[in-house]
This record gives sequence, structure tokens and C-alpha cells, in this order.
Amino acid sequence: QVQVVESGGGLVQTGGSLRLSCTTSGRSFSSYAMAWFRQAPGKEREWIAAISKTNNYTYYADSVRARFTISRDNAKNTVFLEIINLKPEDTAVYYCAADPRGGLFGSHIPHRAEDEYDYWGQGTQVTVSS
Repeated sequence: QVQVVESGGGLVQTGGSLRLSCTTSGRSFSSYAMAWFRQAPGKEREWIAAISKTNNYTYYADSVRARFTISRDNAKNTVFLEIINLKPEDTAVYYCAADPRGGLFGSHIPHRAEDEYDYWGQGTQVTVSS
């Protein structure tokens, strides 16, 4: 079973920044498409960013595109999410997820649907104070 562990969340003030990290176990990280989701209080979990297994193609939800950056280090089995100019509406639990099939068949494009991701972390809480 692949273990996924997020870290880097915390309490920050509006306008601050954070770098979330997500590390997976095993030797197959470079074959995974990776994604970040978040769930705000009282809301459904939403997809916010993804990165392809190769060539580092990145994809973002429109609501976060200007402030969020996803990246990966395959040598360290780690994917990152850098967030700048944090806003109170960014308060949520942030989840990292891995798709072992590597995204849409025959392409580098990661999925956006939750059920395409087999491995999930427990989440890391981000709280933005106003």
C-alpha cells in the first residue's frame, strides 16, 4: 500500500505564504500523476492543481491559478504546493493524491476527478486569519 503524507500547513495571516509538501512511499512516484485537492469548512472537496508524471505539465483550477504553484521532485518522491498571498477563503484541509495510472490514457494530462486517484494523504490544515 502506498503511503501519502502531507506537511507544511499551519496558521498564517492574510497575505502570507506557505509551501505544502507531499511525500509518497515506494519506488513508482515518477509514474504517478499527482494532484492537490482542498476541502473548506462546510464545502465539498475540490480539485485545485495537478502535475503530470513527466515533463512537469501543470494544471490549475481557475480560482487558484494566479497564486498557487505545483511542482514535483521525483528524486525525493515529493510534490509541492506553494501558495502566495493567502486569503481567508483559502482556509481548508489540503489533500495530496496520487494516480498510479499516470493520468488520461495516452496523454500527459492528469485527471481532475477524485475517483481517479487511488492514494490519498490524511490532509494538512491551512488556516488563514484575517
